[in-house]
Formats: sequence, structure tokens, C-alpha cells
Amino acid sequence: MPVSTRSIRDRSAVGRFPTVTFGFGEDTEEEKEASEEGNAEQGNAGQKWLRKICPCCCPQPDDVDITNTLITETLITDTDDLDKEEGTDDKKPDAGDSELDELLLNVKSIDLMKGKSGENRTQHHTDLYQSDAFIIRRGQNFHMWITLSRPFDPSTDKLHLNLKTGPLPTMSKGTHVIIPLVEELEGNRWEASIVSQDDKRMKLSVNTLPTALIGRYQIIVETHCANGQAVSTHDPANDILMLFNPWCEDDTVFMDAEDERQEYVLNDIGKIYYGTMDQIGVRTWDYGQFQDGILAACIFVLEKSGTPPSGWGDPINVVRVVSAMINSPDDLGVVEGDWSGNYSAGTSPTVWSGSVEILKEYHKNDGNPVKYGQCWVFAGVFTTVLRCLGIPSRTVTNFSSAHDTDVSLTTDVYLDESLEPMELLNADSIWNFHVWNDAWMARPDLPAGNGGWQAVDATPQETSQGTFRCGPASLTAVRNGQVFLKHDTPFVFAEVNSDKIYWQKNTDGTFSQIYSEKKVVGHFISTKAVGTDERMDITHLYKHPEGTEMERIAVETACSYGSKAEAYTYTKSQDVSVEVTMDGEGPKMGEDAELKIILRNSSSEERKLILHSQVAVMYYTGVHKATVKKDTTDLDLMPNEEKLLEWTMEYKDYKDQLVDQAALMLTLTGRVKETQQVLATQFNFRLRTPDLILKPIGKAVVGEKMAVEISFTNPLTQVLKAVIFHVEGLGLLTARKIHYGDIGSRASVSLSEHFVSTLPGPRKLLASLDCKQLTQVHGVIDINVEEKSNGAL
Repeated sequence: MPVSTRSIRDRSAVGRFPTVTFGFGEDTEEEKEASEEGNAEQGNAGQKWLRKICPCCCPQPDDVDITNTLITETLITDTDDLDKEEGTDDKKPDAGDSELDELLLNVKSIDLMKGKSGENRTQHHTDLYQSDAFIIRRGQNFHMWITLSRPFDPSTDKLHLNLKTGPLPTMSKGTHVIIPLVEELEGNRWEASIVSQDDKRMKLSVNTLPTALIGRYQIIVETHCANGQAVSTHDPANDILMLFNPWCEDDTVFMDAEDERQEYVLNDIGKIYYGTMDQIGVRTWDYGQFQDGILAACIFVLEKSGTPPSGWGDPINVVRVVSAMINSPDDLGVVEGDWSGNYSAGTSPTVWSGSVEILKEYHKNDGNPVKYGQCWVFAGVFTTVLRCLGIPSRTVTNFSSAHDTDVSLTTDVYLDESLEPMELLNADSIWNFHVWNDAWMARPDLPAGNGGWQAVDATPQETSQGTFRCGPASLTAVRNGQVFLKHDTPFVFAEVNSDKIYWQKNTDGTFSQIYSEKKVVGHFISTKAVGTDERMDITHLYKHPEGTEMERIAVETACSYGSKAEAYTYTKSQDVSVEVTMDGEGPKMGEDAELKIILRNSSSEERKLILHSQVAVMYYTGVHKATVKKDTTDLDLMPNEEKLLEWTMEYKDYKDQLVDQAALMLTLTGRVKETQQVLATQFNFRLRTPDLILKPIGKAVVGEKMAVEISFTNPLTQVLKAVIFHVEGLGLLTARKIHYGDIGSRASVSLSEHFVSTLPGPRKLLASLDCKQLTQVHGVIDINVEEKSNGAL
């Protein structure tokens, strides 16, 4: 539903003084007519002038609301507005009105010095926003010029600023701020002082609080002199857009390292990792937080949430609001998730290469969710919104990411009497990868030491306090297993450090724990490194090193608060182990898949076992689609023997079953005859897809036409139907879809796309390919765009 904001004038009919107005919006025709009729009945210009100066001496007629008259008639800004209030366009003002204007201290103009290269925007680090709006960060001074109808006299004149935000501004909630004029700025309060004065013009330095609410403020200047009060009219062009301030030490989002602020606030392009822990893939993502219209879209997202603006000063609250608003199930948020494989009603999640197109479409369509997204899309858009609002953030990928559905803080696998997986009971899953976000902030609501990076997630997996959102969860609390600290720490802990527990069904219908794996969840937690395009491993921030005493203490501490604490009373000797490995980067799409199974007998006795193998096509979320191959093998292991088994799956076995991400999972189960030890492990892998090859054609100069050649080879023996290419690049070209058509079996194709660069400097051009038969195909190329030279005439 679209966001509708009623003016204060409209809302004033509710409350103690139904006729009081506050100068927002235009007068209605009825109000103008009533004003004209009242003027006609009130006598000559002298009476009107006296009534405005001293209503006590010359009261209104009995049938007129005196309170309303006192307020509305003193809201005088300049002669142009007086003309509109007192009569029609072709009617000259009365002589008394002109005299009154000369006596009052009217505001003629307000100059916020909002140019992108001006001192306000550069000092507030908002000069990169491609917007003419006045964008500043809280907790920092800004300057403005005010032109008055006469020179300001500090001995007799008074002046203050009114800032108002939200649908019903009130001082008690911080949505209406009065900024007084003081002789000298003291800091730590809303205040303004005169920096310089030039006849009727004066320059003010205005101090904002580091706890100020973020969002859109209306600014109004109010003056008082011996002859009365005057208030400027609201000009939407002078609205102030207030952001969080990571450069301000008193702001809870303060980040002290400049290189990190450059990366986590000001960098508008990044890397998102995907695949499996053994086959890490990477794609470039255009965050585009400074693009024209994106800040307006982000403010719209906050407004669309319906949450009160009085809570928008707390980054903890803001990230929870945005986490809920990026997905669509509860509140018609930005992106509609879909994991079905059928995206004909929208855009396939793998096609998107950035957030700009998504946020602009959402804003343009008045808040209708954009179709479709999956975890990396939710996370990419989340990073854009947080960086745009001034909260340092980064996109994070966790490989072998658990999804705990029953708050057990374990990942549970249920097997029947024959050790076959019971799919109907296996609600917990381990995603090949899951992408979420870290946001940087202090946590005054938690014990000391829990500030810094906080995990937040917009993918709609489980609800938090009734809404699909997640976090912020302190990474320190997650690492130490302190799952009792808010918000959603148990869920995040299970994602990165839960043990995998295998349960077998008994003949009486109950289940017994038969095996556990302690090192299968939470590997290679990755984000883009600061200042480079390299991958940075941040697993150590989420968990202690696997198998250490600190890590085991954290797991047992966390699980003592879970629903299956008894799982940690299980102990059983194990002398046979099984492991799955893969050569190099793993199998390619369109080829046979080959893996290695390693069995080890660490005992001094022979061991006999039966090994069951099953390979299934999976969604990357760990959800089972179809089983494509099963085997059972009898094996003998000599004392202290290590045995290597070659495992192969032919292309013909999987080619008609693959879904997004080309993900597969090999499940191995078995039992040692001599000891009844159970073996169990699961190995996720993906079939690697080819890259798009991009080649620039022509010189890259601002304002001049150039082209890019896109080349691709179909790796499959089948025809790719209805292929779509998607191309975009910040400062190069806006997102475009190219409907190419079919690409034959093993065929190579190339196409060219022309564009005109708009911004200079190093740029990245992104491209992706999508069709029903093949997804997750993309490419990127660096292009250095030169400034256009003027040249000699």
C-alpha cells in the first residue's frame, strides 16, 4: 500500500483545539474564502492592523474562534504570502497590511548552502549523493544563510528554528525540535549562533544532537520583535535529510577507522560470495546508495513500515525495522522471496546485479514488492539501505549455514530403522550458503563488550516477535554462546556453530541419538576485504576455533538454553571415520561429477561395515528436491587402514533435475558390524557454471558513446531457451534487459551493447545470463572512465 501522509492541518481536527493550524501545506479554498469574508466584515485597514498588533484591544466578533485567529494571523512570512492569504491574485493588499509587513521581522529567504561541493555536504561526507537535497549527518554543525526584511537587532529581536518530522510532530517525542539562537555554541544540545551578518543577511551555525532522529525534517524560521511574530512558510525544497554519523564519536554508529568508514559507508560497490565451502564463488554487486532517488527510496521504506519516527534515532530499532521491510511477507516490503524455480511473473533472483533497480521500482510503484529475490538479493538491498542511512554495514556469507526450526540450537537429522533419511521430519536444514549482513553500532542495551558488529538478516526464515526479521545479534554474544542476549542470538548461533545430531527411529516410534558431527556448520564466513576486492574470512568473529575448549564451552552453554539439551549427554567410542573430498574447484556443469570417499580405521582390529550412499538435487537452502542415485556397498577395513573410494555421478543422471545454484548433496550412512558404531555425513557440492566474458570496445570518456562485447559458451548438450542478458554499471549505464532468444547445444555467442558513461573514475560493468536451463552465470569488467576534455576551439 502506498504511504499517505496527512498534513498537520488535516490532522488538527482531532484534539483539544480543532481549528489550530501550524503552517504546513496550502490553505484550502474554503479557508481562503472564509478569510476573505472575515476581512470584509472586520472593517477598514486600520482596524485590521490594530487587531493584528493587539487583539485584546480590538477583539474578533463573538462567532469567531479567538485562539485560531491569534495563531493563524501571526503566521506571516512575507508580502507574497500575505497577498495569497488576504485576497485573490489580482487584488492589491490593503495599506494596513503593508504597514504591518514593515514593522514585523519577516524571513525573505533561507539558503541552506546545500550544493554537493559546498562546505556542508563535504564536511558531512554527503557530497557523493547524486541529489540536490540538503543531506547532513547528525551530531555535527551545519551553516545556513537567512535573509530578513530588515537587519537583525540582537537587543530587540529574537529568532529560533523549528525542525519537524513525521506526521504529527511533538516536542516530547523528539519529532519537533526548537533550536534557539545563542551567543556561543556549547555543544551537546540543539542550538544556533550567528557567524556573520551582512545587512539583512546573516549566517548561522547550527548544532545538531548525535542522538537526533534520522529522516526528513521540515525547517521553519520564527522571529519575534516588539511589533509581533512572523513565521516562514514551509518550502519542501529546504527539507533536511538527517542521517546517522559514523564520523561522530558521540553517535552510536561511530566507527573510528577511516579506511573502514570508506569501505562500510562510502563504497557503493561490493562482492557477494556464494557456492559451497569447497567451491566458493563470487559476484559483484552494485549497492548504489548514492544514486539519484535511492535516499528518497530508503526514507520511503522507513515511512512505509508504519513505525513511529520517534524511534528512528536508535540504530538498533532502525535495523530491525529495515530487516522486516526488505522482505515482503508481513508488511509488503521491498523484495518478494521465491525459491520455487519458476520466476515467470517477475525477475529471476540470479539476474539482479545491484540494488538500484530494485529500490527504484519499489518506490515508483508505491510500495509493491519487487519480484523476486533470494538471500543474496535481500542482503545486497539491506546493505544499500543501511549505508545510505549512514549505518556501517557489510554483506556476509556463511557456508554450510544451518537453519534451526525448533530452537534446539542443534541441526537434527532423522533416520528410519534402515538408516534412510526421513524427509518429512527433517525440517532443519543446512544451506550450502546463506547471505546476511553485519551492521556496526554500540549496544547500550547489552552488557559491556557486546558493541561493534551485529548480525542482521532480512531473508524471511523465522519470525522475531511475530515479524520476519532477524537481529541485531552481537557477534561477541554469538561467539560465546550467550544466546540469552537479544536480538535473535539463538538463531544466529545455530547458523554458524550448531552440532549436527543424527536420530534413528526405534520400533516403538521414539528416536535415539546415534551420531553427532561437531564441525559441519559455519565455515569460511566471508565478506569483502577493506580497500580491496579480496575475500576476507571473518569466521573467528562468529566462533572460536573448531574443537577448542572455548568453542565446546560456547556450544554447550548455548544448547543448555535450547529445546534438546539432553543431546550433550551422549558419548560413544568411534574408531571408524568417513570423509568426502573433491579435487580442485569441483565438477563443471554438463560434465560427470567425481568425488572421493575416504574411510579410516583407527583401531588395531579389522572392521566390517555397510555403507549407504544417496545423492540428491537440492535447493541451495538445503531443501530436498529429488534423489537421483542410490548405492549400498559392503566394505572391509584392515587395522589402521585408510581406504579411498572413487564416486562418480554421470551427467545423464542429473541433467533433468537441477534447480537454481546447481546444488547437490551426497549423504553417506553406515554401521560398523563389530561395534555398532554409526557412520553419517553429508557433503554439499555444486556444478560450476561458466562466466560471461566482457570486453570493452572504444575509449571510456564521460559523455561519449562506447560499447561492451559479451561472449558466452553454452556448456550443456541441450538448447538454452529464451535467454535473457542483464547489464548494468554505476556511472556507465542503468540496468537493461536484453532478450536474446535461444542458444544451441555447446554453442558460442557474442553480442554488443552500447552506452554513454556519466561519471568519471574507476567503474565496474556487470552482466548476467538467465534462462530456465541455466542460472548463476555472470561476469564483470573494470572500466576506467576519463573526464571529457574541453579541447581548444
